[in-house]
Amino acid sequence: HVQLVESGGGSVQAGESLRLSCVASGYRYSTYCMGWFRQVPGNEREPLASIDSDGRTSVADSVKGRFTISQDGAKNTLYLHMNNLKPEDTAMYYCAADFSDCGFGLKTTFNYWGQGTQVTVSS
Repeated sequence: HVQLVESGGGSVQAGESLRLSCVASGYRYSTYCMGWFRQVPGNEREPLASIDSDGRTSVADSVKGRFTISQDGAKNTLYLHMNNLKPEDTAMYYCAADFSDCGFGLKTTFNYWGQGTQVTVSS
């Protein structure tokens, strides 16, 4: 079955950077869309970025210019590069996958989810 395992979270100071990773396994589809979300307790899950199997990306306006999404197909790994982190970026970060293209713009619905990795940014 499909497994998504995130890593790379941690506690950082404001202004620092982190790179989150998500290793995907258990699938053999050539067409896919993968994405990153974050969630703060009591709030809805917020879509951040998505990327498809052709490398097309979309990033939410709220993090555009600070966050980028990339992938390493050979390693089946998805990345979220986060720069100039702010205390309001503190959240649980999740990766997600779906076996269709991303469609137009930022994809917000996915069928497969990882367990999440916590990011805490202190001022």
